[in-house]
Amino acid sequence: MTLTAKILVVDDHEGTRFFLEEMLARDGHQVVAVESGEAALERIATQEFDLALLDLKLTGIGGMEVLAALRQQASDTVVIVLTAHGSLDTAVEALRQGAHDYMFKPVNIVGLRESVRTGLLKRQHQLQQRELLSQLKQYLAEDMGESLAAVERPPDQPDAAALPAQALPVTERSGEPLEEQTRFLERGRLIVDLVRRVISLDGHMLELSPTEFGLLTYLASESPRVVSSQELVRATQGYECAPWEANNVLRYHIHRIRRKIEQVTGRTDVIRTARGAGYAVR
Repeated sequence: MTLTAKILVVDDHEGTRFFLEEMLARDGHQVVAVESGEAALERIATQEFDLALLDLKLTGIGGMEVLAALRQQASDTVVIVLTAHGSLDTAVEALRQGAHDYMFKPVNIVGLRESVRTGLLKRQHQLQQRELLSQLKQYLAEDMGESLAAVERPPDQPDAAALPAQALPVTERSGEPLEEQTRFLERGRLIVDLVRRVISLDGHMLELSPTEFGLLTYLASESPRVVSSQELVRATQGYECAPWEANNVLRYHIHRIRRKIEQVTGRTDVIRTARGAGYAVR
């Protein structure tokens, strides 16, 4: 199914604006492109958009401020943020503030089209659900003569506001959607995106092979526990082997991960070797 939409593009780089506008227009979307956060705020104050592509690094009013305004004034607008390669921590914060997805610049066309498609489908589903719920509430209120409060909360069910924090679902305690909680793994300044399979440390993206990504992700997920070489091979490579074989398999990969971390961050203390026991991420 093809969904067409009214899309706002916010980017202060003329070439990027032109590229995005042309690509989205070819896909059948109606596109409005602006060069600043100030211009974006003027547009969203007078027009409604189905989706927005928002560069986070803007001069003047920044992308996060525009995102906040969109969430307040047009909460149905799907927002995909554009961020510089390596700024994963900023992208994570944008998702926590209500963005649907993020894309690294320069933008990958295939990935962007897929993100736009899934975002619009999600929006359509939410609008349909909201309409059905509204119709159901109206039917119950008119046909059964009961108050909405009584229908939505049975007498034997306490008000959620009166429950202790530990009794609430995880999503209500933290304020983050469950999908975002399971998507990102964070250990201090180390952030793993399990969907896009990228890792950043101290604000720097690590260029890791699939094997290296799997090893560092598993060590981070178990931190600060020391993971034996056998367990690490079993969990990331999917087979059993003797301790000496596991050590030989991992030695090269761990060395490469350490070297890549040191090259981009200068740090040499991220992966610790516990002699005779295994490895751990600090």
